[in-house]
Amino acid sequence: MVKVDLVVRNAQVFTGGELFSGGIAVKNGTIVAICRNELLPDAETVIDAENNPVLPGVVDPHVHVRDPGHTERGNFETETRAAAHGGVTTFLEHPISCPPPYSPEILEARVKSAEPQCLVDYAFFGAAGADFPQEVGRVAEAGIVAFKTFLHEAPEGREEEFRGLTMANDGAILDGFKAVAKTGLICTVHAENNDIIQRLIQQFRKEGKVGFPYHALSRPPIAEIETVEKLLRFARETGVRISFAHISTPEAMELVKQAKYEGQEVYLETCPHYLFLSDEKLLEIGPFAKGNPPLRSKESMKKLWDYINDGTVDFIGSDHSPFLLSEKEKGLTDIFTAAAGSPCIELTLPLMLTAVRDGRLTLPRAVELLSENAARIFGLFPKKGVLRPGADADFVVVDMKTPFEVSNENLLTHAKAIGVQYNGTKLVGRPLHTAVRGRMVMKDGVVDPEAKGWGQRLYPQK
Repeated sequence: MVKVDLVVRNAQVFTGGELFSGGIAVKNGTIVAICRNELLPDAETVIDAENNPVLPGVVDPHVHVRDPGHTERGNFETETRAAAHGGVTTFLEHPISCPPPYSPEILEARVKSAEPQCLVDYAFFGAAGADFPQEVGRVAEAGIVAFKTFLHEAPEGREEEFRGLTMANDGAILDGFKAVAKTGLICTVHAENNDIIQRLIQQFRKEGKVGFPYHALSRPPIAEIETVEKLLRFARETGVRISFAHISTPEAMELVKQAKYEGQEVYLETCPHYLFLSDEKLLEIGPFAKGNPPLRSKESMKKLWDYINDGTVDFIGSDHSPFLLSEKEKGLTDIFTAAAGSPCIELTLPLMLTAVRDGRLTLPRAVELLSENAARIFGLFPKKGVLRPGADADFVVVDMKTPFEVSNENLLTHAKAIGVQYNGTKLVGRPLHTAVRGRMVMKDGVVDPEAKGWGQRLYPQK
């Protein structure tokens, strides 16, 4: 056999839905063979997996880098360094930036910022809002994988980050869905009822109720459940392909499950923090556990796992959201003033693999949720999301035997100061090596700084 560029041997390779004892051969960034160790060809570089699992690289469908615009929070280099550290080989960048990419020209500025910085591969969402409906078709033709929209006015002080990204009333939502439907692309929505939320926030502030619990109390489950129910109907009416981001309630998941049974094309994402953290964490660390939607009760959290295991949830997104420490700390005295979101791209894989160890889901289901399904749904499959000949050599070697304790000081994200939600948690599944198209962007837990710029922009396959 011809000498190849890279061989990983002595591995438990996840391929064809199960672990296979052997190794992987890589040539020109592509997997050319998965076979027993004795059949592997000679290679320029050989990695000994030491009998650890080799999994498809994570395809994270929900990331916020916000570059250009707010690089003080992190940029494409710092956050893709964190991605590589977490076994993420492809990420889908959501359209919160200054300004959001609601036109091809703005999108191109984001592309030019990402190209020289990214260590891992990436694709872009476009912004879909009521302000620039004439731009929806143009952005779709510029190579995005999906659209994203929010159902509220821009948050106070963040107007520029949300321009062209919101559909703030039902009429705007219907018009926006019709415009996106014409493109054939998915419209991803942040499904919370802004009228309910803003009314409650105003009431609580008037009463001086600005402590930690009031973030969750101002965004009750009904704000999500009612919105999902309405948007499913709007999607049926307009024919738009709809995806729900970061769903946090079992009732909303049940609505999506029923819509799927009835034949509607609808996709569902949830995030690790809704599966592993409850509203008790909000009471404990306040703004550092603040996200939208908020963390829910332990009972609600446990019920989400039913929908993880019955196939209702399509993929897991980290909703990686870096902010400055000062943007979180101001919520210590008024929870409503703190930025919402946390940097968590480095822990998604270990969290889910720990759940596999604990019997909460199977390894094949975890791989579907973390890699394969997002690649399929957003048009990146079969180059991404699986390990098989012909696919890109995107993989992560993980240590399932050695527990480690989470400390935000060990994170690589620029925003590690605020990434404290899981501190002290014991996990397994630490990524040891990460490869992107056959290049080892991380080896022995150390990210290669020379891999800056190795990441390539991805386009949906027709």
